[in-house]
Amino acid sequence: MKRLRLALIVALLRTLAVLPYPLVARLGAAVGALLYALPSRRKHIVLVNLRLCFPEMTDSEHQNLAREHFRHVIRSYVERGVQWFGSAQKIRDIVQVDSAIDLDDEAAPPTIFMGFHFVGIEVGCMLYSTRLPVASLYTRMSSTALCELAKRQRGRFGAEMIERGTSAKKIIGLLRSGKPVMLAADMDQGVENSVFVPFFGVPACTLTAISRLARLGRARVVPFVTEVLPDYQGYKLTIFEPLADFPSQDDEVDARRMNAFLEEQVAKFPEQYYWVHRRFKHRPPGMAPVY
Repeated sequence: MKRLRLALIVALLRTLAVLPYPLVARLGAAVGALLYALPSRRKHIVLVNLRLCFPEMTDSEHQNLAREHFRHVIRSYVERGVQWFGSAQKIRDIVQVDSAIDLDDEAAPPTIFMGFHFVGIEVGCMLYSTRLPVASLYTRMSSTALCELAKRQRGRFGAEMIERGTSAKKIIGLLRSGKPVMLAADMDQGVENSVFVPFFGVPACTLTAISRLARLGRARVVPFVTEVLPDYQGYKLTIFEPLADFPSQDDEVDARRMNAFLEEQVAKFPEQYYWVHRRFKHRPPGMAPVY
């Protein structure tokens, strides 16, 4: 049964990969709007997150933002067909790149590309891998078969896929060898190697991995964000200037800076941030659970 389910998923994704991109994007947005009309655990999580982070909004505004988020997040799942099975040229056609650094600089220092979980993060990472060598960290899924499929398709243009939790020594070795590493540290992965710092004024369990790896690997930290463009035009991958004086000698200070930078980006298109994640799953001692 599991094999049949995976075969059906692959067949569907392959079909979506050959359809015109605007059609696939519209289909995903429509399915997202339909699913929002149904009660679900994920809808509850989204609304809790929005109420915590945007207390100044009315309930109607929270509902409207949550509905738009569902349209975007389900659309991003449907577009996995294009991302996992589309050609490199098709991905290049739908992603614009605006980079503040020279991506072809062979003398560039060791680089950590710091990503954030906007709905377009996957296609942005894949676009980069069609152009230049890169290593990318991923989190293992509960389904082994689906995880292996995702790993294989995400890395098919040459990206070296590294499971989160891999020895830091390997990542540092990649950095020092000149291969950039893409990773995101804006999800609640547990209290180990994390600190509680504000995210929209709410204490958020935030990983300190980027600071520690950058310090040990003597790497610059370059933020990037992939934005969904309006009218089904595709995406825009923005690569920013390296963070100045980062990392510091204080992981908590660095985590605060990272979250502050993320807040600035979320404010530009809040419907595209990954609110379906339980960002406040872990709470500081004495604070009640929110989900």
